[in-house]
Amino acid sequence: MSDAPDLAGLAALIGDPARARMLTAVMSGKAMTATELALEAGVTASTASTHLAKLTAGQILAIEKQGRHRYFRLFDAEVAEMLEGLMEIASRRGPRRRTGPADPALRVARVCYDHLAGERGVWLMDQLRDRKVLDPSPHAEKFFARLGIDVASLAKSRRPLCRPCLDWSERRHHLGGALGAAILDRIFALRWARRELDSRAVVFSANGERALRQLLGQ
Repeated sequence: MSDAPDLAGLAALIGDPARARMLTAVMSGKAMTATELALEAGVTASTASTHLAKLTAGQILAIEKQGRHRYFRLFDAEVAEMLEGLMEIASRRGPRRRTGPADPALRVARVCYDHLAGERGVWLMDQLRDRKVLDPSPHAEKFFARLGIDVASLAKSRRPLCRPCLDWSERRHHLGGALGAAILDRIFALRWARRELDSRAVVFSANGERALRQLLGQ
């Protein structure tokens, strides 16, 4: 018996069209109800329930309970990064067209599970790499302290500190991992940007763009 990973099982689990639409919906990082996901997938409530049971059993989705309500979200950041990468690959295998989302706002900046993606996300990754602050060091700790992020504490968490995530639209990497999530959290907390309602789009204010560039010495 082979001890190789069950790639066929994983592919079958996420490859069903209805389940794929559900997974795309929760890529925003927002937990959704079974009813909402049924509407996203275009299936009945009972069919959605069957799909969701398979996705949770396969640790693709996780359940959050609030009172009598159940919400479904992606199991973890690794699943999100896998799906973002598959979206990019799928876009290259289909008809020849521009890759990534059609909505210009999503192409500029969007949420990929819990970190920044799109043009802004790739640009941010490039800037941080140029400044050599993606590895734990006193220099990195001092740099991110200006943004209100404790890199030393993040480095002790079980989640990888920095993880390159292949961007669906840019075909280059943006920053995932604990640091990528912390940066996006601070961007929202400082009101440099906001989430568009019912969308993955992230919209930066003029002041937010300026503050981010000043942080990066531009």
